[in-house]
Amino acid sequence: MKIHVLLRFYEELNDFLSIEKRKREFTARSDDSTTVKHLIESLGIPHCEVDLILVNGRSVSFSYVLKNSDRISVYPKFESFDISTISKLRGIPLRNPLFILDVHLGRLAGFLRLLGFDARYRNDYSDIQIVRLSLEEGRTILTRDRELLKIKQVTRGYWVRSVDPETQLKEVIRRFELTTLINPFSICLTCNSQLEKIDKKKIRGKISPKTYAQYNEFSICGGCGKIYWKGSHYRSMIRFISENGYI
Repeated sequence: MKIHVLLRFYEELNDFLSIEKRKREFTARSDDSTTVKHLIESLGIPHCEVDLILVNGRSVSFSYVLKNSDRISVYPKFESFDISTISKLRGIPLRNPLFILDVHLGRLAGFLRLLGFDARYRNDYSDIQIVRLSLEEGRTILTRDRELLKIKQVTRGYWVRSVDPETQLKEVIRRFELTTLINPFSICLTCNSQLEKIDKKKIRGKISPKTYAQYNEFSICGGCGKIYWKGSHYRSMIRFISENGYI
C-alpha cells in the first residue's frame, strides 16, 4: 500500500536535494512499511547528517514507520548546543573534535593538523577501515563521497561541499565551530601525533649544524620523531593562518 507524507528539510540538508525540493515542504510517496530513515536516505541524504526528526511535532528515531499524511521536519547536526533532551537520534553533541578523512581530502587533513586538530588520514584507507576507526575512536568522518556516509554503522559524518582545500577548511571550521579550539603547531603534519617541546641539547647531531646554531626552540613528534623549528616553513604557515583569520 502506498502512502503520502509531507517533508521539509532545514539548513544545509537542502544541499543534498534537487532544486525544486529545497527550502520548502514537498510531498513524497512511499510504502506503508517504510522507515523514516529509509525515506530520508532514498532522497540522497546520509543519515549521519541528520540530528533531529520531528513527525507531527514529535521527535522520533530513525526506526519510525511512516504513516499516511505524516508531516516530517528534518534538521541537520547541531554541534553548537545541546539538544540531547529532545533528539532521539544521538545522545550528546560533539565535544572533542576528532576526524578521519577519506582519500579525496588529503590537503584538508594537512590543514586541520596545522591548526592543531587530530585528523587521521591515509590515501589507502578502505571505506570499511574508515568506518571502523570512526566507531572505535569516536571520529567524525569527513568525505566527498555521500555513499560512504550512508553505510548503516556510520554515526558521525559530514559531506564536505567544497572542492577547494582552503575553502573546505573554512567550511569545516564553521560547521563544527572550531575557532576557539585552534591550537597551531601542536600536531605533527606527517603522522598526526602530538608535538612536544624538546631541549635543544637532546637533538644535537639530529639536525644540520646550521639549523642547530640558528634556532633555540624545537619540538619533536612523539610518534614519528620528526623535529620542528620556527624556520621559513613555519613563517609561511603563520602567514597562511593569519591571512585566513585563524589566529
